[in-house]
Amino acid sequence: MGGMAAREARDDVNTSAQDTPDIPVEPRAVHILVEGVVQGVGFRPFVYRLANSLNLTGWVRNTSRNVTISIGGATSAIDAFVDRLAAEAPPLARIHSVTVTGAPYRGASGFHILESLVEPGFGQMVSPDVATCPACLIEVLDKSNRRHNYPFTNCTNCGPRFTIITAMPYDRPNTTMSPFNMCPDCLAEYTNPADRRFHAQPNACPVCGPSLSLIDANGAVIQRADPVPAAASLLLQGNIIAIKGLGGYLLACDATSAPAVMRLRQRKHRPSKPFAVMVRDIEAARAHCFLTTEEEALLLSPAAPIVLARWKEGSSICAETAPALLFLGVMVPYTPLHHLLLRECNRPLIMTSGNLSEEPIVADDEEALSRLGGIADYFLTHNRPIHSRYDDSVTMVVHGQVHMLRRARGYAPYPITLTHTSAPVLAVGPQTKNTFCLAEGRRAFVSQHIGDLDSAEAVDHLESTIALYRELFHIEPAIVAHDLHPDYASTSLARRLAPSPRMLRGVQHHHAHVVSCMAENEVEDPVIGVAFDGSGLGPDGHIWGGEFLTCDFNSFRRLGHIEYLPLPGGDAATLRPCRTAAAYIISLLGEAALSRTHLVREALSADELRVLAHQVRSGFNTPLTSSMGRLFDAVAAIVGLRQAIDYDGQAAIELEMQAHRGAGCEEDRYAFGIESDADGFVVRVAPVLDAVLRDMAAGEAVPRIAAAFHHAVIQMTVSMCRRIAHDTALRTVALSGGVFQNRLLIDTLPVRLRDAGFRVLLHRYLPANDGCISLGQAVIADKLR
Repeated sequence: MGGMAAREARDDVNTSAQDTPDIPVEPRAVHILVEGVVQGVGFRPFVYRLANSLNLTGWVRNTSRNVTISIGGATSAIDAFVDRLAAEAPPLARIHSVTVTGAPYRGASGFHILESLVEPGFGQMVSPDVATCPACLIEVLDKSNRRHNYPFTNCTNCGPRFTIITAMPYDRPNTTMSPFNMCPDCLAEYTNPADRRFHAQPNACPVCGPSLSLIDANGAVIQRADPVPAAASLLLQGNIIAIKGLGGYLLACDATSAPAVMRLRQRKHRPSKPFAVMVRDIEAARAHCFLTTEEEALLLSPAAPIVLARWKEGSSICAETAPALLFLGVMVPYTPLHHLLLRECNRPLIMTSGNLSEEPIVADDEEALSRLGGIADYFLTHNRPIHSRYDDSVTMVVHGQVHMLRRARGYAPYPITLTHTSAPVLAVGPQTKNTFCLAEGRRAFVSQHIGDLDSAEAVDHLESTIALYRELFHIEPAIVAHDLHPDYASTSLARRLAPSPRMLRGVQHHHAHVVSCMAENEVEDPVIGVAFDGSGLGPDGHIWGGEFLTCDFNSFRRLGHIEYLPLPGGDAATLRPCRTAAAYIISLLGEAALSRTHLVREALSADELRVLAHQVRSGFNTPLTSSMGRLFDAVAAIVGLRQAIDYDGQAAIELEMQAHRGAGCEEDRYAFGIESDADGFVVRVAPVLDAVLRDMAAGEAVPRIAAAFHHAVIQMTVSMCRRIAHDTALRTVALSGGVFQNRLLIDTLPVRLRDAGFRVLLHRYLPANDGCISLGQAVIADKLR
């Protein structure tokens, strides 16, 4: 796997020879155990060809926990085999260890692939689904090839893996391809060691494999010899089509048609959250976005994620696709079906998860008709079942480094390698942007993106995916970790899944954030943890989110935070930044200061303002928060960008977009106050809010204000880290939390921290948002046992 995925599981190869020290007499034999991602990636065919090229005899087989090889022959050939095993492994393989032991030489003829061995109680690592390789795409587009226009073409180097696997070891009977019996031509490829489809489990063709159907919203089949051109024609006419992909249905429409996009928004109940766009190829991506070398490499990698890239003015993709944003989520086709459809349409298509807003992606065919029937006009579906739901991954590149925003297709379930040996632990993750983590030994399997747990369907998705991971990886958790918040759906699930109440471990949200970043970077020594996000329950009962901690895997200490500010109505304020802004102004500057911000004042009725002011004074139904995310919301409201939101982080994202427009205006216009108390340092917000109000009254440009605010956050963070370092002598800073998905912050803050003499840790494989929480929970819970 290219890019980030290639590094999620370390490629260290530990070769240990346990033969006698005497010089072996030729011929000899050895037994080899290979562990890692070595099933579903063409590893056995590779071993077969390598052994034959060296005139070695013996066999290779999959087991439930590894690949086992027995070879005999000349010592020099065996040594060459072992050396080349890791160096020349298939591109999708991730070898973690190679163990070589001596074995009696009994003589043999030929080299064979044996039937897989099922070993009860052992699990094997699983490859993610992989984008169509160039060789398969050539065949699909070749009119003389028997797979011309076949949308399910694959080989050992590409195609479905994780979403079709029902059990290990990875053989066709243990996949959703089991109902499809290979025709003679496909079987000949499957059994031919010289063919790249040798032991390719999803191998198929138009004669024997899955097939497409085009149906209307009532489930009636629309008869077409080839449904793809018909679907393309419907898309170009402005229709919305639900397309069954690798891990679920995607909703597609013409991305150049504002009416089609707005119709999709209305039906999906997604007023302004940005949509991702699929384009025909990398040349088309260049036509719509400014792409760096690293962004192009990421788009073309086997993971083929969505990449947030700078949107070109003049692009034919309509503004309604990503309102108010400068960056577009773009991807290239990653299945033969997508390649064929995009070539037929020859224009960009919206490709967004097939669900109502924030529900799990739809994967079942009957479920698709019932849940998407009010959204899609037509369905382009197929008869290969999906065993695991799997969203598209979302990434961005800053300073040449890939940052994960949503981790799923192409990356999960590659494990994170731990620095220590863990007990079997299940960490159920947070309420929003949920993932879970199953850890044992040196591996932590962080799930694909599950999503927000605000519906029964989402909780069912979480529970069923946990069951799948437990079965695939044979991990029976002795400890179950959860967030401290008692009302999270994930916390309730943890109580049900724990072997006993004694085995439950509550983990503070921001401690988990920082430890996740540490674990990804293989750092166990204490660090200064900067955790900036929207919310997380603190041990004091308040809502944290602007935290400066000292952390290790065992414990944390809070040495600084943004001052506590009122959040009248709790969630009501998070959905309406105008309420947060008004509450902050009243609390910090007095009720009379509201006269300085007509934009916020006009967004609230007189009665609402009166009640809100009373709540701030009395504290009634008004939790206190130190959240950095809410501070971004308040500033966005004061400058008139967003008084109410319809997706998480919208106000902060739009404030960031304005700051990009104000690039070059980052002078020291604003400064936070920093005071110390008995517990550490407190960041005072009043000076910044007062200055923002002053600049708005003076008619200062919003981009200039937004850029200056970002600069103030960066300067304050560096200053806080310096003060904490002075008191603790710690010189490593870990940055985590959803605020650190802000491109401007992670572009500039790490540079400023390094200039100040700090080592900076950023997330490498998981999102900085709550998608990383489960890994931190798992590591901390193991240490608490």
